[in-house]
Amino acid sequence: MAQHLELGLDTFGDVTADADGRPLPHAQVIRNVIDEAVLADGLGIDFFGVGEHHRADFAVSAPEVVLAAIAGRTSRIHLGSAVTVLSSDEPVRVFQRFATLDAASNGRAEVILGRGSFTESFPLFGYELSQYEKLFEEKLDLFAALIRQDAVKSGVTWRGSTRAPLTNQSVFPPIESGTLKTWVGVGGSPESVIRAARYDLPLMLAIIGGDPKRFRSYVDLYHRAYQQLGKPVKPIGIHSPGYVADSDAQAREELWPDYKQMRDRIGAERGWPPMGRQEYDQEADHGSLYVGSPETVARKIAATAKALGISRFDMKYSAGHLSHEKLMRGIELYGTKVIPLVREILA
Repeated sequence: MAQHLELGLDTFGDVTADADGRPLPHAQVIRNVIDEAVLADGLGIDFFGVGEHHRADFAVSAPEVVLAAIAGRTSRIHLGSAVTVLSSDEPVRVFQRFATLDAASNGRAEVILGRGSFTESFPLFGYELSQYEKLFEEKLDLFAALIRQDAVKSGVTWRGSTRAPLTNQSVFPPIESGTLKTWVGVGGSPESVIRAARYDLPLMLAIIGGDPKRFRSYVDLYHRAYQQLGKPVKPIGIHSPGYVADSDAQAREELWPDYKQMRDRIGAERGWPPMGRQEYDQEADHGSLYVGSPETVARKIAATAKALGISRFDMKYSAGHLSHEKLMRGIELYGTKVIPLVREILA
């Protein structure tokens, strides 16, 4: 039986450079992201995700506003966050913003909730990093209550320790279709996988390094959790970095300097050694970096989809200063060549 796989794109609104290598203003990067999404919509790509960050190297701190602008210029592509940092946000406001996006886009909104891999939002919004786990656990619990259809109709009652309780509180606007597609973004902890199943929410695995097949244990764990709950399993998606060019050599050479610069900048904050070319080539050959010609990238996506039994693959197509023009060409190749090839392989 053919495996149905949705294919999407993610960006964090990485601050790109102009032809002379100068970083573009954040405002121009945001306008470029909107144009990239419009191109993706025209090419029939299934999903466009925009990340949330609060630091100089990424332009987008309010994904829903960018997604609303995209909604006004597109007609079919599904639009969501990649991810919404729920721990340092207000769940009721997150629900309201995505419910509004869902209305504006005629039912195309999705939200991917996560803890985020950066911590700048905690001091910015006055949250203690020592409460990292508790904030996410409680806020996800509230969000799960908000998206239940009966909660929207009859109001929501909730109590926790990180915010004021709610008693039969109505939240507007309601989701027109009754349900907002809500994923839980997971970076690799078994507890997070089980939590997603417990709340009956689809799982989005961020696999940004190493052999994707090593995440098979998380897929199996998610399935086992659903078995024990006696419920049908929800979809599983993958988010991984990649870049498409006309040939393997071109893709690797174009991506390498900007990918290394981005990886080393973030790595320096986290105590990682600088990335060498051998590590980069290893990730491209056997790891979770989907870089190459359309044929190479398609074969690698299809292999991951088969190995993990996923129903969605989102490629994070932007990387550091890599130019808007190169990103547009990569999106074009992804939509016109990679996606048809993946569908052919999986048919």
